[in-house]
Amino acid sequence: MRLTLHLPENHSLKGKRQVVQSLTHRLRRTFNVAVAEVEEQDVWQVAVLGVACVSNDARHADEMLAKVANWVAEDAGGGEALLARHEIEVISA
Repeated sequence: MRLTLHLPENHSLKGKRQVVQSLTHRLRRTFNVAVAEVEEQDVWQVAVLGVACVSNDARHADEMLAKVANWVAEDAGGGEALLARHEIEVISA
């Protein structure tokens, strides 16, 4: 999944890094998913996160990623980030 976040109150890359690190840590702890900043590293008001979930059931993986997206939309960055867009892609073997 790709999450695009808008950080309207952020004014530096250092501030962005703090928000992104906090959010990725909470996502890993809460949902046991892999998270990394994948794009727009030099833009201080936009963060693009990649989130990966591995499961033997495609429906379970899709539901888990939907839960992550909903959680981020409700509480992204403790209110410091707004979910602008999310894209979910499930790859089945």
